[in-house]
Amino acid sequence: MTLLFAIAYWADRRARQGRSVVGSPWVYSLSMAVYCTAWTYFGSVGRAATAGVWFLPIYLGPMLAMTLAWVVIRKMVRISRAYRITSIADFISSRYGKSPVLAGTVTFITVVGIVPYIALQLKAISVSFAVMTASDHAAPLVQQIWWQDSTFYLALVLAGFTMAFGARQLDNSERHEGMVAAIAFESVVKLVAFLAVGVFVTYGLFDGIADIFTKAQEVPELAQLLTVGVAQGKPFAYAQWFGLLMLAMFSVILLPRQFQVMVVENVDEQHLRRAAWAFPLYLLLINLFVLPIALGGLLVFGVGLRNPETFVLTLPLSLDHPSLAFLAFLGGLSASTGMIVVEAIAVSTMVSNDLLMPLLLRARKWAFVEKLDLTRLLLHSRRAAILLVLMLGYVYDHLADDSYALVNIGLISFAAVAQFAPALFGGMYWRSGTRQGAMAGLLLGFAMWAYTLMLPSLARSGWMDTSFIDNGLLGSSWLKPEELLRLQGLDNLTHSLFWSLLLNMGAYVGVSLWRMPSAQETSQALLFVDVFERISTSRPVFWRGQASVSELFPLVARFLGLSRAEQLFDRYAQQLGLQGRHQLQADPRFVQYVETQLAGAIGSASARVMVASVVKEDSLDLDDVMRILDEATQLRLQSRELEQKSRSLELATAELRAANDQLKSLDRLKDDFMSSVTHELRTPLTSIRALSELMRDDAEMESGQRQQFLSIIVSEVERLTRLVNQVLDMAKIEAGHADWQPSDVDLVGLIKTSVQTTAELFRERAAQTKLSLPAGGVWVRADADRLTQVMLNLLSNAAKFVPAGQGEVHVILEQNNGRAVVRVRDNGPGVAPDQHGLVFEKFRQGGDSLNRPQGTGLGLPISRQIVEHFGGHMWLEPQPKQGACFAFDLPLLLPTQESNGGGAWAHTY
Repeated sequence: MTLLFAIAYWADRRARQGRSVVGSPWVYSLSMAVYCTAWTYFGSVGRAATAGVWFLPIYLGPMLAMTLAWVVIRKMVRISRAYRITSIADFISSRYGKSPVLAGTVTFITVVGIVPYIALQLKAISVSFAVMTASDHAAPLVQQIWWQDSTFYLALVLAGFTMAFGARQLDNSERHEGMVAAIAFESVVKLVAFLAVGVFVTYGLFDGIADIFTKAQEVPELAQLLTVGVAQGKPFAYAQWFGLLMLAMFSVILLPRQFQVMVVENVDEQHLRRAAWAFPLYLLLINLFVLPIALGGLLVFGVGLRNPETFVLTLPLSLDHPSLAFLAFLGGLSASTGMIVVEAIAVSTMVSNDLLMPLLLRARKWAFVEKLDLTRLLLHSRRAAILLVLMLGYVYDHLADDSYALVNIGLISFAAVAQFAPALFGGMYWRSGTRQGAMAGLLLGFAMWAYTLMLPSLARSGWMDTSFIDNGLLGSSWLKPEELLRLQGLDNLTHSLFWSLLLNMGAYVGVSLWRMPSAQETSQALLFVDVFERISTSRPVFWRGQASVSELFPLVARFLGLSRAEQLFDRYAQQLGLQGRHQLQADPRFVQYVETQLAGAIGSASARVMVASVVKEDSLDLDDVMRILDEATQLRLQSRELEQKSRSLELATAELRAANDQLKSLDRLKDDFMSSVTHELRTPLTSIRALSELMRDDAEMESGQRQQFLSIIVSEVERLTRLVNQVLDMAKIEAGHADWQPSDVDLVGLIKTSVQTTAELFRERAAQTKLSLPAGGVWVRADADRLTQVMLNLLSNAAKFVPAGQGEVHVILEQNNGRAVVRVRDNGPGVAPDQHGLVFEKFRQGGDSLNRPQGTGLGLPISRQIVEHFGGHMWLEPQPKQGACFAFDLPLLLPTQESNGGGAWAHTY
């Protein structure tokens, strides 16, 4: 216990230093393991020793429930964080119009159902302590007088721990980091201890799980524990199995301690992603050796000779392993104290906020003490509630002794909190649920639970006459609590769960549909059901009236303290961009803020009452609520429109920036184009002008010389003509104004014609042309003249660059995957790898800059445009050796047999 104090103190100190320990998803997942109490640690072994695998549904249920963690629990966390909800009673009452009566009803049901469960934990501690200290571990336990009972003093220590780390501040919506850290540590201790005992029994006393099961099969009484259903002489109890699963699924969310650690203490919604698989893994591990320990104890001690719930302790003790037994005792102590601490915090918060606080506010003598600081009084009342809850648990334990009621109180408590399910889950997902429907469902469900389950358990404990169990109320067989309306074939737990939840849900739905919800219920329903949508954008404020900051500030100061009130008001003013709280205006949103802050300290229902006492509130009807909702919807739509416009502006800005960059690029290209065209025009024009002036000035020039000059002038004029034609072609193609004349074209014939046209160029260079063409025709859809222009350009380029006297150009036509592929390969100098991406740009030419032949640099760009217009591609293939290979492809017009050389012919010119 001292170690727990130290861990909690250390965690709280780190939190004050801004280094939170509970900010880890592992700590969050381990804190959820407070679900595993002494009932898990000792009771599961006892249940397995008497019922076999029937201990499993209590743990399979939470595993299934965690599959919905991201949908259900995350919504509960978001709602609680948005409206500073601190307990399950506060959650339900806040959903249904912040009803104090509903909150008090939930609290009353919780106390009735949970206090006996706390007694069970205290009983487990006292029993385990007695087992550890008794000379004869098989001797019956003798109950001691309360002032001699160590359990009484342990309850006081636990009350002190809970007060120190669970009731240090008034605002319960703030995290209890020290308490959560201690609970996480206890979860590790009980898991390690239980696994240690399991390993000892399985591999120390026996030769593994298979050995235990084999030996158990040899004992008839134990063999029955390894079978279910028909093997035990009766059909499998599907209804009971399903009932236990559903009960456990509800309990892992609705138990006050689970709501405290999963919802109130959650610091980050994303932690649920880890907990969704880490918590089920924990449950799997802590139940791994339950059946081996139970069977091992029965094999060692014999059936019926020892209490199976103490096997975790008695097995190590009887075999002289006191250290292991002590570790097991610490594990059981951790399981019990963890549950008691968290449950005490949760239940005391509900008792203080929803039972004591309403009584205090209604007490006439407090109405005149307007300036009284209630902070210390509220803290003391919460601490008193903690002590009260633990003392009630101890008294119940002391009076019940080893009665039937105490032994079965675990499942009975689960069934009690299951009554919250319709009102809570219905309130989260059904807008039409009403306060009257929730109240009717809770009261009927609780009454049916008490009559069919709780009272029979008390009767069997000897606290009351059992005649009504056997004969029914007033002697009517229709009113037997365990066979109500003569419903037979169900165990008492499943029977009670069936009737209580049936009447609960029926009353909740029926009354809700019968009576229209009030304006306040409707507004809260909208805030809860649509919580993700409401808090992510503009939140509607369902309040109208008159208020003043001068009245609201003293109200907050009375309950939270002066310094805390100043801090809250200054922070709100800062969020609005104001200089200080003196500039605040008491508008509806500020009134809601004040009420929400008070809700974290005194509960939503009490906060509602206190704020209403200092403001002049105008009553709202459904039309007002819908109008406010419409205003909020309009604001949300406007916000979305603004976001869309902002995104549109960002996109437009990006597009303008891209267009500007493109214009700059085009401007540079224009300059490059003009420079290149000017250069290409200047060279032949200069040559023409110079030669013409020479002939004009020299009238006696020889005829041969004059004829040479004229030939050069004609050649330069042709060069100018080609340049102008290519520039015009490029301009027309890029502008989309080119004149295309598509037709069916045979590439074989077109290539032959092109090679013949350029034959003179190759003859002048003494170069050879080799053709590899299919035997038949290869047809494509294209403009024959334009395609001829492409081939002539590729062939003339190759003729320019091949070495004189040794040149070789290879033209290849293949068919591949429905496309015709043409390659023109030469053995010239090739194109440097860094220029492969440039040769298809305008006015770019490959080859050595010193020995580059004349050309405009427009042939390849025009050729690529022509090919792409007809659905093809043009590229430059890398060559392993010297030379260049330009290729293009086009879609085949008709499917033909692909040629891989077969059926092709080659010819050399």
